[in-house]
Amino acid sequence: MSANSRLTIAAHALAWIGLYQRQGHPVATSDQIAGSANTNPVVIRRLLGELREAGLVEARRGAGAGWSLTRDLASMTLLDVYDAVEPGPLFALHRASPDEGCVIGHGVQPALQDVYAGIEGTVRTQLSKTTLEDILQAVLAVPR
Repeated sequence: MSANSRLTIAAHALAWIGLYQRQGHPVATSDQIAGSANTNPVVIRRLLGELREAGLVEARRGAGAGWSLTRDLASMTLLDVYDAVEPGPLFALHRASPDEGCVIGHGVQPALQDVYAGIEGTVRTQLSKTTLEDILQAVLAVPR
């Protein structure tokens, strides 16, 4: 299994747009953001579409087309971004019901549910404590 980078790429895009806007640019293009994230602009457009549905960005069409933030980075948390791009639970149980006749198959889902719920709660609490402004300031503090 590979790690999911959707939250990381979405946070990257939002921080990039926020910095770009502070530099006096009203909108950013998905090509510009993709260059910074070293990914395909289609990946960025899909994520930005999800962030738009969550009310974190807006798209401008026509002349001067691009993406802009709907609010400042200090009012956006990583939890807001996580909820926008990761709609499902952090951990999932079996896709098909395990064998109820097996002692493990019968009890594994109830045994794991509370563990997973606790982990999910911890993750959500931590994500809610970090704003995108915190991320941008940490990025800008990294020595080049």
